[in-house]
Amino acid sequence: MAGKSSGAVVGVDVGGTFTDLVELDQSSGRVRLAKVPSTLDNQAFGVLAALDASGCELAALDLIVHGTTTTTNAVLERKLARTGLITTRGFRDVLELGRRTRPHAYGMTGTFTPLIPRNLRLEVPERMDAGGQVVTPLDQDAVRQAARALLEMGCESLVIHFLHAYANPAHERRAAEIVADLWPNDHITMGHALLSESREFERGVTAAANAAVQPLLDRYIRRLMQELQRGGYAGDVLVMNGNGGMVSSAQVAKEAAKTVMSGPASGVMAAAYTGRKAGIGNLITYDMGGTSTDVALIRDAEPSVSNEIEIEYAMPIHVPMVDVRTVGAGGGSIARVNSAGLLEVGPDSAGADPGPICYGRGGTEPTISDANLLLGRLDPAGLNAVKGGVSLDHVRQVFADRLGAPLGLAPEEAAAAVIEIANMKMAGAMRMVSISLGADPRDYALFAFGGAGPLHAAALARELHIPRVLVPSRPGITNAIGCVVADLRHDFVNTLNTPLDALEPGQLARVFAAQAAQGEALIAREAIEIRGLRHLYSVDMQFVGQTHLLRVPLDRPDVTAGDLQALFDAAYFRRFRVALDDIRATLVNANCSVIGKRAELDLAALIDPAGRKATLQEARTGQRPVHVKGAWHDTPIYWRDHLPLAFTLPGPAIVQQMDTTLLIEPGDTASGDADGNILVEIGARP
Repeated sequence: MAGKSSGAVVGVDVGGTFTDLVELDQSSGRVRLAKVPSTLDNQAFGVLAALDASGCELAALDLIVHGTTTTTNAVLERKLARTGLITTRGFRDVLELGRRTRPHAYGMTGTFTPLIPRNLRLEVPERMDAGGQVVTPLDQDAVRQAARALLEMGCESLVIHFLHAYANPAHERRAAEIVADLWPNDHITMGHALLSESREFERGVTAAANAAVQPLLDRYIRRLMQELQRGGYAGDVLVMNGNGGMVSSAQVAKEAAKTVMSGPASGVMAAAYTGRKAGIGNLITYDMGGTSTDVALIRDAEPSVSNEIEIEYAMPIHVPMVDVRTVGAGGGSIARVNSAGLLEVGPDSAGADPGPICYGRGGTEPTISDANLLLGRLDPAGLNAVKGGVSLDHVRQVFADRLGAPLGLAPEEAAAAVIEIANMKMAGAMRMVSISLGADPRDYALFAFGGAGPLHAAALARELHIPRVLVPSRPGITNAIGCVVADLRHDFVNTLNTPLDALEPGQLARVFAAQAAQGEALIAREAIEIRGLRHLYSVDMQFVGQTHLLRVPLDRPDVTAGDLQALFDAAYFRRFRVALDDIRATLVNANCSVIGKRAELDLAALIDPAGRKATLQEARTGQRPVHVKGAWHDTPIYWRDHLPLAFTLPGPAIVQQMDTTLLIEPGDTASGDADGNILVEIGARP
């Protein structure tokens, strides 16, 4: 922050199982780390516990950057503020009708519950046409009556969502002015202000999600700031957004929906930063935590950001987010034999409390972590570190009873089957972000992090023919590191929906200029020192008559219609290997991202050179049998903080550290770099 001198920055990320913290002090080189159980009822307690566990002095900190799952959990679990909707007469059911899709690909089963129930969705006379012309004037008295009715029904938050407000927002703005005189707080969301696109269902759901989580995030941030200030902290808290950027705590609740997927985005930003420093710009990121696994694609050190993400069925939150795909496979994912006699893994998780059996906190269900323990991949001696912990024989007996007996397998065979199924689920998610989008995994490295990611990375890379695995110096707290290295960022989307042959000269450039100016003004309001501005431009396009959009990146904002047609044709061919030369293209959305670059941080500060040994042999701590590729191998064990920075280590080998364990499989070779990363070259696929 401008005017401060110590340079101490804290990144703290709340996950489904653990809350992770890293403090970097650039002036002294000091690094503090912490990993504590998450407190999901009130995440602020976990944040404060992590600060306390790390020994951070709040009064000495310049900046705290926070990744939170408050909004994500609220939406997925439907623990939302009571929210009302005022909409155009005849369109109260837009949020419920949705699109012609089904929860399951086959059959007509499945349910969907809209974020705002029907009795809280009220209509008023008003209508714009698609060109922005007034068809029916706004009935201002009806707006007042609707607002009063929603207040009487106990609504805390409000959405104003009119049919064609993206083309002309005058009615939404006037309705918001009227309601502001009646509403007891500022939790009023105008649909066009958050998302100015033409599709009323997606725009309405996005606005509804924003309004429904706005009071929750506002209360959480206020409580957190009060506790931090009580402890002596005088700075601001920047909150990670789902787009990989950050926003001040003073502004974050206004556009609360943008914090959905905040936690996963921070990990992707750390991966992009680390990969760029290591000279590897193309990455498939793989974050396996205690509850789930998140994967994403990074091209040329730039994470893929989309405003077309549906976080669950019929829940499109169309604000720009890092394109992260999530599967229910984490270290705590529960394995069971279903009624058909088949082995299932996840999506249910043992979480942090009670956690896997091996945590020794009362867990009784076999999990992926327990399977790794039985196969020798995790340190059995670690069981003794848990007060009142359990024995390895106890874990083996649970696998024998719950999985082995029904399947006719020995406990270790059942554990290997659990790992295989989990790997299949995670490989499927990686295919979704790569092959399904036209990217060849052979052109990428796998960036493995999270507390459990490095254990499974080599097997997944081999399955997908990914040639290399990059493991950062602190895999278990990478999301927290992402909070520290992320830049300020604001994204803007405006719908034009214009065929290219009808696009006016300079029209697109004027839209981009207005978006850029708005983003620069927002960044200027932040009390954070930046080192420069960067602008990213793109358009969403489609052929006339098509439904789905294709994003086309632009090198500059002043492109002609001819340039757009050529770029779209090339992007379409790369994606689908089909050329449609005789069909006209339509420019649907103009997208601009304004990025405020923060000062670079030295990742080498995360490693402790004093603990490094001169040779691999000195870093070796022991040996144990490890089950890999269907066989048991006597495997040497190394402590990562003792490894020389430059080394070559053939598999099989285990590398342990405070926050994770890395499995180097037979046939693979690992090496280290100056920033403390480990690069694993994957051997031939059997």
